Amino acid sequence: MSDYFEQEEIIKGYDADIMKRLLRYLKPYMLVFILSLVVLALATVGELYVPILLQRATDNHILPYHRGLLIDQVPPDVRERLQPISTAQRAGELYFLPASKLVQLTAVQKRGMRDAGTLLEENFYLVDRYRERPGTQKVIADHPQLFHTGISIAAITEKDLRSLSKEEIRIVRQANLDGLGSLVRILFAILLGVFIFTFLQVYLQAYVGQMIMKDVRTQLYDHTLRLSLKFIDRNPIGRLVSRVTNDVETINELFTDVLPALLKDFSTMIGVTIALFLLSPRLGGVTLLTLPPVLIVTAIFRLKARSAFRAVRQAVSRLNAFISEHISGMRIVQLFVQERRSHREFRERNEDLLSANLGEMFVFATFRPIIDLLATVSTAAIIYFGASFLLRDLISLGILIAFFNLIRMFYHPVQDLAEKYNILQSAMAGAERVFNLLDTDEKIEQSTAPQAMTKVKGKIEFDRVDFWYKEGEPVLKNLSFTVNPGETVAIVGYTGAGKTTITSLLTRLWDIQGGTIRLDGVDIRNLSTDTLRRRAQSVLQEVFLFSDTITENIRLGSDISLEDIEAAVKLVRADTFVNNFPEGLNTKLHERGGNLSMGQRQLLSFARVLAHDPDVLILDEATGNIDTETEKLIQEALGTLLRNRTSLVIAHRLSTIRNAHRIIVLHKGELFESGTHEELMARGGMYYNLYQMQYLDRETPFNS
Repeated sequence: MSDYFEQEEIIKGYDADIMKRLLRYLKPYMLVFILSLVVLALATVGELYVPILLQRATDNHILPYHRGLLIDQVPPDVRERLQPISTAQRAGELYFLPASKLVQLTAVQKRGMRDAGTLLEENFYLVDRYRERPGTQKVIADHPQLFHTGISIAAITEKDLRSLSKEEIRIVRQANLDGLGSLVRILFAILLGVFIFTFLQVYLQAYVGQMIMKDVRTQLYDHTLRLSLKFIDRNPIGRLVSRVTNDVETINELFTDVLPALLKDFSTMIGVTIALFLLSPRLGGVTLLTLPPVLIVTAIFRLKARSAFRAVRQAVSRLNAFISEHISGMRIVQLFVQERRSHREFRERNEDLLSANLGEMFVFATFRPIIDLLATVSTAAIIYFGASFLLRDLISLGILIAFFNLIRMFYHPVQDLAEKYNILQSAMAGAERVFNLLDTDEKIEQSTAPQAMTKVKGKIEFDRVDFWYKEGEPVLKNLSFTVNPGETVAIVGYTGAGKTTITSLLTRLWDIQGGTIRLDGVDIRNLSTDTLRRRAQSVLQEVFLFSDTITENIRLGSDISLEDIEAAVKLVRADTFVNNFPEGLNTKLHERGGNLSMGQRQLLSFARVLAHDPDVLILDEATGNIDTETEKLIQEALGTLLRNRTSLVIAHRLSTIRNAHRIIVLHKGELFESGTHEELMARGGMYYNLYQMQYLDRETPFNS
């Protein structure tokens, strides 16, 4: 079985066609998804603005250096490059330019100005004289030799500022302290906004993912319910359940974990790159040169991760299949004393899974340190070149600090993108399996204009019917017989004769390959399956009960009154055990009716059919699992159950067979004998032999 499951493992990377198809499910929730993208963009912008804010705090308030210029000696080309320089920055013969603006000049221009003495090397702090602050004028007046004073500003060198007292320094730099306070308030507002926007983004995209998962699961379940038994028989139930649960869950992960993360990571990386080049094209270029190794390592990781992921999925599949098979068959394992062998095989598969998981962890354990190393190398390059640029006034200290923060923000998405690749593979594989099932069109073909049938008399005609499950292996061959309204016809035969197949064909669980089946003269293919199956219902040997109350297991969602249910239960004598339950009809049944005996389950199946009141009744070995005592309980009800109904009784016990209006004997899919019990016994043919076999042991079913 494990090999069977392995063959279906489909491991994909990114598939554009599958993604396009998945995105169609976004349409009903497009507004919510767009809103989530908007808040994602706002959160990303807020995160990117934090390093910029730190740069401004450093350059404008913590270290607000200005450089002195003898403006009259500045070359015209440099003067034009530095325009506009306001006269408000003049103090005496000097003009003061923020150090951050020096990055606008080339190294050659700055070197020429230094050599000519036009650009002073000292750092100055400026005091705005228009914004009167307590004590500012007094400090300037007390130290006139230290300040260069102008109409609106006063300037003092960094060295001279340190010679002042602490209180005087605080007074001179009060504007910087006020500016820092404003930036701190802005920073808290941004962080609060990032928190709110991130919460909204996560919630909205999780909502979209859950709604899409709900729609896909509903569509998939509805589609699966309408597939033919041919498809269901060919596919393990566990696989179909996995499609509706596990594979749909991977699609949810795609919309809640992968897509939001990818969008955020890409937007962050793009935003960081733009910010780097806006702050300093030179240092941004240096940073960009450190990225090719990252791209190469990520590409190698993607290939290795795919192989590791495939190995893990296959090992998980083999182990799950083995566990499912052996837990279900635990009785056989214990009866044949195979616990040791089973344990040995389990350990082998478990070791395979362990090795696969360790292999996957090795890939990730190798990738993460390499990315960390490359991030460190990139940071080292920024420190080296950034310090060189800083010494040459090509960048400011605030820009260098912003670069450190931005490069850290850049490498986190790189790691995240690589790790999300695993989920992306799983989502692509799960989505492909889901769509393969949705694309399966193995359904019972419905008539485009089904014929209405409000009243059914119950005449059944098999007219030269041919059928096979597998090409070249016919089950029914040119089978013809008629069951008149109200008639009870028994169908018997050896194993493989095609008895149960007749019930499946009559209710169109399978479709015939040749001939015609008619109900009241109408080809059943011209009736809707809903109409047909309401009028013709079966009682099977293997009774399926749901984990629900007895009432709901009889009603099955139909509009049947409680009084009719009680009457049906009483009629089939199921009340003999139902009334013994404390909650009666409201008793909750276990899975498959595990808290009932086989006979009790069969009695409830009789009550179920009787409550639905079909016109055609099919008893397919319906009492095969009922003991003699339980059979006596239903014999009284069978007469009422079959009265005024067309009935097909397959491989029933002797009493029912004897009372049938007619008995049809099948052999290898063909009509072998037909007649009443007395006629067939007198003929001494196959039916006579079957009867003799049952007569030897009356407690054995007439046929299996």
